[in-house]
Amino acid sequence: MDPNARRRLIVGVFAGTAAAVALAATVYFVTGGGGDDGTPQARAQQAGQPADGTPSGVAGVGPSGSAPASAPASPATAGACARPAGAKPAVQVTEVATGVRGTGYGREGDTDPLPMAIAARPDGGSWLAWLGTDGRVHLGRLGCDDKLVGTPTSFTGIDLQDVQADATGGVLLLTRKGSCGGGTLCGGSSSPCNTMHMIRFDNAGQQVWERQVTNLTGARTGYDDGARFVWWYQHHGRLAFDGTNYAAYFGVAITVRNGACVDIHEGDRMQVVGPNGALLPGHDSFEVGCSHSWTTRIAWDPRVKHFAMVCATDNACRIAQPNPYRTVAAGNCDGTLFGGDLVLAQPKGYWTAWSQGGTARLEHFTTGAADTRVTTGAKTAHPHLVAYGTSRMLLAWESGSSMTAQVYDTGAAKAVGGTFTIDVKDHAYQAFKAYPDGSAAYAAAGGTATSIRVARVLPLN
Repeated sequence: MDPNARRRLIVGVFAGTAAAVALAATVYFVTGGGGDDGTPQARAQQAGQPADGTPSGVAGVGPSGSAPASAPASPATAGACARPAGAKPAVQVTEVATGVRGTGYGREGDTDPLPMAIAARPDGGSWLAWLGTDGRVHLGRLGCDDKLVGTPTSFTGIDLQDVQADATGGVLLLTRKGSCGGGTLCGGSSSPCNTMHMIRFDNAGQQVWERQVTNLTGARTGYDDGARFVWWYQHHGRLAFDGTNYAAYFGVAITVRNGACVDIHEGDRMQVVGPNGALLPGHDSFEVGCSHSWTTRIAWDPRVKHFAMVCATDNACRIAQPNPYRTVAAGNCDGTLFGGDLVLAQPKGYWTAWSQGGTARLEHFTTGAADTRVTTGAKTAHPHLVAYGTSRMLLAWESGSSMTAQVYDTGAAKAVGGTFTIDVKDHAYQAFKAYPDGSAAYAAAGGTATSIRVARVLPLN
């Protein structure tokens, strides 16, 4: 849900046996057509794997999963690019002419399409993805100079979520059109019932396989009990890679029968897909975690061999870890709660950036409540955080028509140097990505409708 334009939401918490509480997700409800009509009903939604474990829409996978497996992630080395490091952060902005008209920023709401995303390749180059105005998500490979190499490819998609890379290609997370079917809403008006997909591509940008990570099929449409799909409200997602498998953590619609009709609720979902396109059980995945949920963030932690996640939720209005709920930082229900990004801390745990009342905080936690808070000088509603080299992180935020940034160490979050400017336009829901040479990059609106600016913060000594 959009934290800056809250719909009328009535909160219900399900009850159950001790065993059910241990396994279930607490779901907050939006009745019928999104919470504006009818009386909300409290329901228990049991967490677990989708009932339909059969691959949906898998392409390019022959019998016995003949698609090539992804290679393990490369070690964190400088790669082929090895950009020069300096005594203080330096910013390089490159205009990338895509030749394809892209979707604009719009209102930058959490229900609006995401225009673009960037991924760091192990060799130091990039994959750049952008949402065209042609109903397709476009993908281009960038060299060390952040300019296009070869000809971009494209995939059917109505919304882009994220892109990540590995040694043999990468994965796109995107939304496609789905079907609501013939079910009846208990109230409100009909909305699209879309699906979320991982698209595996090779180093030529060609599709290897695709996997739906929602659960619609020919027999289960959006208005059927038990459906998990993408509706009109918050559904943005992020990807993480454990060296073999990809995880997607995203906002999801939850369909629950209510007599002769169905209610549609909102939460989040995490699913893991293996190197051959198979949906995997376990691996920290779940059917429903936080609810209502926005700003779903995920990272792979090789030290503990688990995916770590945080959400912003109006369940007690907090930054929380999902499945089961664990409060990281307590917030307020004033419409300004926003979760930034998640990075690994040193020597253990995580730092997450979040904002409340227009001020950004850095919060350190491991498996529960935060043990350290740093209130930054960043006056922002939408902070960004990214790893910056092996022992530092970069906090960035909107400042007029550009961005301001500050480097911190990942131990105690002590500021390193002063603030500096990143001269590109901010977007509330787009992400910086960390690179093996210690740089960080951000894809932003270009000077024309057919260009994108890549802002790169060069490595620090």
